[in-house]
Amino acid sequence: MIVSTVELFKHAYGKYAVGAYNINNAEQTMGLFRGNLDSKAPFIVQISKGARSYTDKRMLEAMIRAANEIFPESIFAVHLDHGDEAACMDCIKSGFYSSVMIDASHESLDKNIEITRRVVDAAHAKGIAVEAELGQLGGVEEDIAVDEAAANLTNPDQAKEFVERSGCDSLACAIGTSHGAYKFTGKQGLRFDVIEAIQKRLPGFPLVMHGSSSVPQEEVAKINAAGGSMKGAKGVDATQFKRAAQLGVTKVNIDTDGRLVWCRVHREHFLQHPENFDLRPPGKIFMAEYAKFIAEKNNYLGSAGQLECVRPLFKK
Repeated sequence: MIVSTVELFKHAYGKYAVGAYNINNAEQTMGLFRGNLDSKAPFIVQISKGARSYTDKRMLEAMIRAANEIFPESIFAVHLDHGDEAACMDCIKSGFYSSVMIDASHESLDKNIEITRRVVDAAHAKGIAVEAELGQLGGVEEDIAVDEAAANLTNPDQAKEFVERSGCDSLACAIGTSHGAYKFTGKQGLRFDVIEAIQKRLPGFPLVMHGSSSVPQEEVAKINAAGGSMKGAKGVDATQFKRAAQLGVTKVNIDTDGRLVWCRVHREHFLQHPENFDLRPPGKIFMAEYAKFIAEKNNYLGSAGQLECVRPLFKK
C-alpha cells in the first residue's frame, strides 16, 4: 500500500527512523519488498534523478506498482530523491509520488528558499510532501558530486528560518555524513551536537539523514577478494541510527550499501562460475541477499516490527 510520507513520519518521530532505499532495477525492487516484509517494517522506496534516466521513469514506476500488487501487505511511500526543480515538477504532475525532494542546497540561502517554495506550493496543491536540503554533504553518488572542501554542516539557526520560509515538510541536514562509499577517514562520524541543536530549534519536525550507508567491511573485503579494488571505503556506524532517531531523524537514506551487495554477489558468482553467461542465477542470489540486508538495516533503524503498528493509520 502506497501511503503518505507525512503520516509515516508522525508515527516514527522520536522512536525510530524509516529506511529510505533507492532502486534501479527489478532485482532490487523484489529484494527490497521481501526484506521489509520479512522484518515487518514500513519503508520508503526512493527513485533518484539518475535512476529515472537509467532506463525510463515509467519502467521504475511500473515495477513499484507491480510490487504493490505482489506484496499487498507492504506499507511504503514513494519518494523522488535529489530532484532538481524540473524533476520535482514532473513527479508532482504524475501524481504517483508520496513526496519529492528538491535539492537546491548548492544555492544561497535565499535562492534555496525561493526554489523550494515554488516546489512546495505545487506539491501541496496535489497533497504531496516536500523534503528540502540545507547544508551540503561531500562525496560522490550518481550525479551528486561535492568536493569535501565545499561541504558544510547545516546551520541550526538557518534551519529554523529555512523551514519557516520555505514551508517544506522535512529537512535533509548535513550532519557529518557524505555520499558514496568513502565517507570517513580517521575518527570522523555523525555530529550529534548539530542534530541536537537543530531539534531544539525545530521540535517535532522530521529531519532526514542522507549518505547513511554503513559500507560493511565484510562486503568490501569480499568484493576485493573477488577481484575488486575498494581501498579505504568506510561508512556510518549503524549502531548510531537509533540515537539519531531519538533526536528527530525520521528518515535515513541508504543506497551505496545496496550497490555493494549487488557488486559482491555478481563478482563472487562469476569468479566461481566463469562458464556462466546467464544473469538470472546471480540475480536470484542477490534478491535473497538484499532482502536479508534490508531486514538487518531495519533492526538498526528501529523500524523492524512497526508494520502492524502503522497499519491502522491507513485503513480505508
